[in-house]
Amino acid sequence: CAATIGSIEACHVGTIESWTRTVRAQRPSARREPAVDLATKGYNMSYVDGFVLPVPTKNLAKYRRIARLAAKVWREHGALAYVECLGDAMQGQPGHPFPKLLKLKPTESVVFGWGLFKSRKHRDQVNARVIKDKRLAKLDLPFDMKRMTYGGFKILAES
Repeated sequence: CAATIGSIEACHVGTIESWTRTVRAQRPSARREPAVDLATKGYNMSYVDGFVLPVPTKNLAKYRRIARLAAKVWREHGALAYVECLGDAMQGQPGHPFPKLLKLKPTESVVFGWGLFKSRKHRDQVNARVIKDKRLAKLDLPFDMKRMTYGGFKILAES
C-alpha cells in the first residue's frame, strides 16, 4: 500500500524497521522530525489495530487532513506508529480484493490503516485517551462508518 507522510509517498513491504528507513531516506529534514526506528528503540511490537474503509474519492482531501490529525493524536497518546494508506493495486490475485469486500462504488477509494502498540493492554490505554481527545470529538467524517471494518491483531511473525 502507499503511505503518505507529509508529502512523501512510501511503500511498506516488510518490517517497521525497513519502512522507517525508506521514509527517513525520502523525508525532507526541514519538514518534520526524523522517523523513529522502532526496532532499535527496544519496543516489543506485539499488537496492531487495523482497519479498512471506503472513502468517496471526492472527499479524499478532507479525509487526508483528518488522517494526519488522527496520526498526530494517536502518536501523542502513545501509539508506537500510525499509518493510513490509499489503495492502489486493488485487483490482485489470489484472494478476496478489498473493493469487493467493501462493495466499493466506482466513486470511492479504499483506505487501509493500522496502529502499532506494545500490547493489547497498551492499545486499550492509548485508545481510551484518544476517545477523550477533543480534537477528534467533533469531526465531520467524510465516509460511512457502517462500512468500515476494524480489528485488533496479535503479531504472528515479523522479520
